[in-house]
Order: sequence, then C-alpha cells, then structure tokens
Amino acid sequence: MVYEGMRSVSGPFLASLGASALVVGVVTGAGEAMALVLRLVAGPFADRTQRHWALTILGYAMTAVCVPLLALAPHVGAAGLALATVLILLERTGKAVRSPSKSVLLASAARSIGRGKGFGAHKALDQVGAFSGPLLVAGVTAVTGLIWPAFLVLAVPGAISLVLLLFLRRRLQTDLPTRPHRVDAPTVTPEAIGARRLPVGFYAFALAVAASTAGLMTFGIFGFHLVDAGLVTDAAVPVVYAGAMAVGALAALASGWVYDRHSHRVLLVLPLLVAPVPALALGDSLATVLLGLLLWGGATGVQDSTVKALVADLVPSANRGTAYGVFAAIQGVAALVGGALAGLLYRDHVVALSVGTVLVQALSYVPLRHALRAARTS
Repeated sequence: MVYEGMRSVSGPFLASLGASALVVGVVTGAGEAMALVLRLVAGPFADRTQRHWALTILGYAMTAVCVPLLALAPHVGAAGLALATVLILLERTGKAVRSPSKSVLLASAARSIGRGKGFGAHKALDQVGAFSGPLLVAGVTAVTGLIWPAFLVLAVPGAISLVLLLFLRRRLQTDLPTRPHRVDAPTVTPEAIGARRLPVGFYAFALAVAASTAGLMTFGIFGFHLVDAGLVTDAAVPVVYAGAMAVGALAALASGWVYDRHSHRVLLVLPLLVAPVPALALGDSLATVLLGLLLWGGATGVQDSTVKALVADLVPSANRGTAYGVFAAIQGVAALVGGALAGLLYRDHVVALSVGTVLVQALSYVPLRHALRAARTS
C-alpha cells in the first residue's frame, strides 16, 4: 500500500515541484534502477550472513519512513524537488535491501505448494496493497485537492506492516523447530556459497527480462502523460494505477498456475504483452492509454512473480540470494535506460520509442528460448 500508493502519483507529484518529463523519467527510472542494482550487494550479503529476516524488516522500515516524509517536499521551497528525489531514491534503496532476502524466504516457504503458485500468491496479495494504496491516495487527493497529505496517511499502513513483520518474526523464533508451519531461510555453509557459478541459462533469462523491463519503463512517465495531455486529473491517476495493479494480480495468479501445471513456456507471452505498451500508453486518447496500461499491469504481474520462480529453478539453492541480486541488478540498468529514454523521447519521438520497443522485444526471444531450454534440462 505504501510504496505503490507513492508510485501511483510520483509523476504528477514531481511535476508539481517543477520537474519536466525528462526529470520524471530519470528520477523514477533511477529509483527502479537502485531498487534492482543494489540487490547485487544485498543478495550476496544475505547469503553470507544468513540474516534474511533482519534485512527484510530493515528494508520495509525504510519504505515506511521515507514515503510519509515526502509530505514535507512542497513546504521547503526550491529544495522541494531535491528532497523528494532523495526520499524516492532512499525508499527504492529499502526495496533493494529487503527483496533478495524476502525472495529467499518465499522460495523456501513455497517449496511444498509449488514455487509458481507460491510466488503467484505472493504477487496477488502484494497487488491487493498495490490496488488499495493508490485508491487511498486518490481519495485523499480528491478530498484535499493536494497530493502531499496522502503521504501522511500512508504512514498508517506502513506502521501496521512493521508491527506484523515483528510479530511474525517473534512467533517463528519461539516456535519449536519441529512445527510444520515454521518458515525460515535455508541453512547453507560458507563453503557452499559461491561453490557453483551462476549458469549461462540464468544470464540468458536475465537479458531477456531486461528487454521487458526497459520496454515497460515506469508508471511515473505514464502518470505524467495522463495529466500533461489533459486526459485525467491528479486525483484520477492513482485510480488508473490501481486498475493496472488489479490486472497484474490476476496475471500473476494465472501465469503462476500455468507455470506449475504446464511448463515454463508461459513466459513466452511476456514480450508480446510488453511490445505494444509505449505506443498505446503514450497515446492521445484515454481509451488507448488505458488499454496500454492494462497490458503494462499484466506484464508487470508476470514479471514480478513467475519470472522469480524460473530464477529459483535455474539456480542452486545455495546461490539464490546472489542470483536474485544479480538478476535485479541487470533489470535495474534496463529500468534506468528505459525511464531515461522515455523521458527524453516523450515530447517529439514517441513513434521511434514505440518501434524500438517492438524490435527489442522481438530480439528478446533468442535469449528467452535458450533460458527455457536450460530450465527444462535442469
């Protein structure tokens, strides 16, 4: 709820502080890059220290604190844009700190039910927050006529999330080891970490998904476009985002179910979902933009759930924290490139951006097919 509520209005909020389309694209793209690239450090650190719970809690705490502090940005004059930029980047750093450890915990917990269903269920529940958070922001913005009060309201679900995490960790620590519902990170020896290099199929898959990440860009530029083109008001932007997140939840569940029941080939649909997104989501009519954002939400749901399941299937368990970190770092570079290019080409070169995205997605099938063959072999 907290960080998706913030992301749903990051474009219009930065614009209200004086940001251009290029600045919005760079800031939101850099934020996603930090959330992904810094996992290259957080993942190996989690594997080495086995402090998965501590890192997970720290990462969520950074989000719970930084988002409400964004409410200060409009009240510090010319420094407002700089303050908002720093807080957005710090919040995304919190995402990087927690994500590899959280994914290791989830991969361990989901073993008994199937990782496709496990990550799909996680993504669907995550999308409940991604749906309700933006709606909460939309309601507060509609009532007050301002965006910043919504950030203060998001402090409430942030505090609740930390209380739930601390309660869960304490509960698991006090459970007997023989209790069947105990969930913790897998124990590995230092010698096992790094004993195997990450396989070639893993890097092929990371390259293919990087192409999707660059094509999807960030919602910040889409939210900016919705307001800049006069298609919706500030208060309506989070509602549009919530709708895209709802589609993402359904896509995560559906793709996870197909992944477990049939095969990895369900991921071949990802480039098809991404290819038309820029042409539609940066269009001139509201109907076209909404269609593009629904495809964007569906692709995001698949990418944030079933994609992680294939990473777990490609990489030995002792190296999964590292693998999630490396994978995210590659996606982070793609996110920064995609966000910057979208901001740069937004005004006068949308056609070039759209055609380039289609071509990149077509080329991504080469490494994607190699990765799927490697997954079948493993």
